[in-house]
Amino acid sequence: MIPIARPLLGEEELAAVREVLASGMLAQGAKVEAFERAFAKDLGRKHAIAVTSGTAALHVALLAHGIGPGQEVVIPPLTFFATASTVLLCGAKPVFVDIDRSSYNMDPAKVASAITRKTAAILPVHLAAGAEYHGKKAGNLGDTACFSFYATKNMTTGEGGMIVTDDDRIAERARLLRHHGQPVKYEHVLVGFNYRMTEIAAAIGLAQLAKLDGWVKQRRANARALSKGLDGIEGLVPPAEGNWMVHSYYQYIVRREEPFPRSREEIIQDLTEDGIGCRPSYPMPLYKQKALRDLKIRGHCPVAEDVIPGLFELPVHPGVGPAEVERIVAAVEGLARTD
Repeated sequence: MIPIARPLLGEEELAAVREVLASGMLAQGAKVEAFERAFAKDLGRKHAIAVTSGTAALHVALLAHGIGPGQEVVIPPLTFFATASTVLLCGAKPVFVDIDRSSYNMDPAKVASAITRKTAAILPVHLAAGAEYHGKKAGNLGDTACFSFYATKNMTTGEGGMIVTDDDRIAERARLLRHHGQPVKYEHVLVGFNYRMTEIAAAIGLAQLAKLDGWVKQRRANARALSKGLDGIEGLVPPAEGNWMVHSYYQYIVRREEPFPRSREEIIQDLTEDGIGCRPSYPMPLYKQKALRDLKIRGHCPVAEDVIPGLFELPVHPGVGPAEVERIVAAVEGLARTD
């Protein structure tokens, strides 16, 4: 089986975890601080605040910016649920802006029409570390950025997240919010959360960060090989990449269109049965999820509604080698034949 995603954990991660276990210091401490410094330095940001998950990072970042009831946050419809749920957990309302058909990111040309007097923030989504936009790394754009270190991401801590910013005030508030509002132990200046990253997670993160650039290069090489192999198959649109960007390929997303002879569901089923990990991208625009419909959160994003039913993912992670790429391409080519 070629898995759709696989965390790569080696001797460096094992040694780092053993060191933490031997120290007896498991809660947030020196390893977390070291991870924060290294991550901030890698992005060229002043502050990095480690938390328990990408969801926690979004929640804390929004609260640190004062997002709350009566306000709106502009988000895309093609994203994980946490992009909307964290806005709602702050008491604000998510407002959806349609995506660009080729990149699947929020369409900048459509943002202005969504801005009202209630708009407090615009929250575009990048999927993973290692990407670049016009020479700037993802995470070094905008006032504040958030990362997830979930197990399948380009680098992982198992579960974990990071907030990065150059704003001293936002960083200070984020650190308070992740730690029960405590500037010092048992003194609480605001109502916060236990969103602290563990020393074990940070130790893994430090080892993974050192490998990130090499892994992104391998993902990009795999993506080039996949795109070359799929080029010319009518009805399949591979990921787009302009010369102004560096795609880090957390996911390799293909769009199925007419006249491809099989439906997306048939593609996924056939490839899975053939031992090739394949799954749909997000199954629907976020505003069609029951949890949001029940809250009367509405959206109208025609491009997202048109393309989402055709999106599926193929394995692109660094564990995929040339032989696996050839196997994936051959299997997809086989699905394209009608004889």
